[in-house]
Amino acid sequence: MTRRRRVALKTAVWAGGLTPLALLVVRLATDPLVTNPIAVATNTLGDWTLRLLLLSLTMTPLRLLFGLSWPVTLRRLLGLFAFAYALCHFTVWLVVDHFFDWPEMAADVLKRPYITVGFTALLLLVPLAATSTAGMIRRLGGLNWRRLHRLVYVIAILGVVHYLWLAKVGVMGPYYHGAWLAAVLGVRLFDVVRRARVRQARRAGPAFAPSPASRP
Repeated sequence: MTRRRRVALKTAVWAGGLTPLALLVVRLATDPLVTNPIAVATNTLGDWTLRLLLLSLTMTPLRLLFGLSWPVTLRRLLGLFAFAYALCHFTVWLVVDHFFDWPEMAADVLKRPYITVGFTALLLLVPLAATSTAGMIRRLGGLNWRRLHRLVYVIAILGVVHYLWLAKVGVMGPYYHGAWLAAVLGVRLFDVVRRARVRQARRAGPAFAPSPASRP
């Protein structure tokens, strides 16, 4: 892919990533039918956090399934957008919903399981966002960086669980997101098993290869 196309693609991702936030602001400012703006803001920001996170995880399976390399270049940007939406989601809960009432917030985190897993997911996102730069990759080393960023799968699972426990009965959104995550994890697991078998076959190959004397 040429540099111009990469720039155009990332510009499109920036536009797509900012659009839900802009639409939310416009809706809250202009729609008189919004009776509970706090709930609308919280739910919208939370939904887009999970969607962007899952979208970032989908980039590698696209490469594995279809041999496309360009989606992988978007993983970091999509992940940072997911973190930004998660911070906005948390800020609404912190500032607007609780107005910095720290004891009440701590009580919510401890006694409400869906808040506990959501808050845990946010905390785990922080080191991933902090180490997303090329400089941090060099400092940590590629292997350590990859090990750290495998936490994103734990975060995605926590995000889906948070959504499932929060949603009302009959709402299908959490199940769609759960199926999306299951598909992503399934492709990655298949690739891990395939790589392990290839490595095992390579190690076993010389041991089972016929000796020169036994060859016809």
